[in-house]
Amino acid sequence: MPESRETWDYTLYIPNDLRAVTISRRTLRLILTMHGLIGLVDTAELLATELVSNAVRHTKGPAALRVRRTPEGAVWIGAWDTDPAPPEPPPTFDQVAEMGEEGRGLALIRACADYWGWQPSARFGNRGKYVWCELAAA
Repeated sequence: MPESRETWDYTLYIPNDLRAVTISRRTLRLILTMHGLIGLVDTAELLATELVSNAVRHTKGPAALRVRRTPEGAVWIGAWDTDPAPPEPPPTFDQVAEMGEEGRGLALIRACADYWGWQPSARFGNRGKYVWCELAAA
């Protein structure tokens, strides 16, 4: 019989404010620590920082950070924003080497997450999108 895993789902609604990135990162750390997933905190914080900063920097409306544990035990991290357009494709590693500080976020997500993607969403009453990634919990 497969092992039963605790599932949970948190959503943090955030304004379009760069300070929300720090609040999101600290909230994520608390959630993962309280659920005994301290081994994922550093990578999850990096990924959430990239997701939320993109949502806040590239849109004008509110955003949300969603963190959940799937029945399979993976941790899913997503950032919702009000722009329904898909994110730009992540740069290749060769392109990242030539870039400055901006535009590398999705390349980090692609490199550090087990899976990532995006999907359109109207979950919060506004059209928008989720950009998400998944980490396998040990």
